[in-house]
Amino acid sequence: MDLIVEDLTAIDDKLSQRHIDLDPGGYFIIYLDRDAGLIYAKHFTNVIDDRGLAVDPETGKVIPARAKVERTHTTVFSARTAKELCVKIFEETQPPPVTQLDHAAYLGREFVRAEVALVTGREYVQD
Repeated sequence: MDLIVEDLTAIDDKLSQRHIDLDPGGYFIIYLDRDAGLIYAKHFTNVIDDRGLAVDPETGKVIPARAKVERTHTTVFSARTAKELCVKIFEETQPPPVTQLDHAAYLGREFVRAEVALVTGREYVQD
């Protein structure tokens, strides 16, 4: 069975709409520095409240998913490749800032997408 790009995109778009439990270990904002040839991942801590929402541990306020939020990151990771970034986050940082396997898998996918965008010059927008 041959799947065309539109079919694959539709599958991913549908899966991106599913419910996910947030990682109590925190979240990452991923971006590129094209001039330096690097992928960056800023890690932010959070607390998950009884509703399953991410809350700023300092203010107790819910962290909005789509709005711009001014928060201070705990760590910034950078690397030239997705694999190098994964090694820094999951192997060299103890304990790792990721506590759920689904979050780790998501980050791996996003780091590969970011690497491809870096290499090809395409735009990268974190899913």
